[in-house]
Amino acid sequence: MEERMISGELQEDDQSLELSLRPNNLDQYIGQDKAKGNLRIFIEAAKMRNEPLDHVLLYGPPGLGKTTLASIIANEMGVQFRTTSGPAIERAGDLAAILSSLEAGDVLFIDEIHRLPRAVEEILYPAMEDFCLDIVIGSGSSARSVRLDLPPFTLVGATTRAGLLTAPLRDRFGVLSRLEYYETKDLCAIVERTSDIFLVDIDKDAAAEIARRSRGTPRIANRLLKRVRDISQVKGEKQISKETTRTALEMLQVDAAGLDHIDHKLLLGIIDGFRGGPVGLDTISATIGEESQTIEDVYEPFLLQTGFIQRTPRGRQVTMKAYEHFNREVPEA
Repeated sequence: MEERMISGELQEDDQSLELSLRPNNLDQYIGQDKAKGNLRIFIEAAKMRNEPLDHVLLYGPPGLGKTTLASIIANEMGVQFRTTSGPAIERAGDLAAILSSLEAGDVLFIDEIHRLPRAVEEILYPAMEDFCLDIVIGSGSSARSVRLDLPPFTLVGATTRAGLLTAPLRDRFGVLSRLEYYETKDLCAIVERTSDIFLVDIDKDAAAEIARRSRGTPRIANRLLKRVRDISQVKGEKQISKETTRTALEMLQVDAAGLDHIDHKLLLGIIDGFRGGPVGLDTISATIGEESQTIEDVYEPFLLQTGFIQRTPRGRQVTMKAYEHFNREVPEA
């Protein structure tokens, strides 16, 4: 699957960019007011009691700032921040080594926690609940269980698919926060903040144009701004203009609704080939040359949420919004 400019997934070019743009505290963090307000209270209460924060689960679509929020929690608590990911922990011994190296109050961040192997996850239960590790030494008749005490710590788990978490793991988190897609005004503020860090001046209308096409996702907004900045600098502009922004985004094949060429291919394939549907997923897959699993997991969610497509018992069907977007006539019933 090709990398898309409007994908919320972390791409290779994003890693160094996000490190330089990451806010350090809750006051600098833009948006997610509900989750941020709750966390502010819980952090203050934990500091007043001189206790570690309860374990926190952050869930929501990719690119909304789960990793950033986890690092802010560590900064606000004044402790060290350790990070790993579910796929990186293959054996129970890997997790035991990470946990035994923590100091009192540290924040351990596990990204994509739903992808932890089951054997590793079971080691995590007593560590989260009782701050201890149960390790089996030896084998056969000489095997014995040893319990190692751990310093109190805070586990922050992040996942894009909360439904795949097992109930025993989910129940051990004291704080659950869902991150929602951003509103345009918050994305405008993020674009303006990023341009200040880039030492580039941007017109407010240009920032709003980038925000509208960013699918409610800060990672996409920052990625688009980076490319728009390049084109503006080549043109010799002292300030990124709205006209240049529109030209650049058209070059990047991101339209006014945040749809790219793959979204166009999918929607127009249903409109032109099947009179708007309904049509089966496998048929769409064969028509546009994409795997059905990729269509269902990657391409469809945003189109469903924004109302360009709908799922019916007979298959996928485009909506009136899609016809209006492409300026097509609706076929007679």
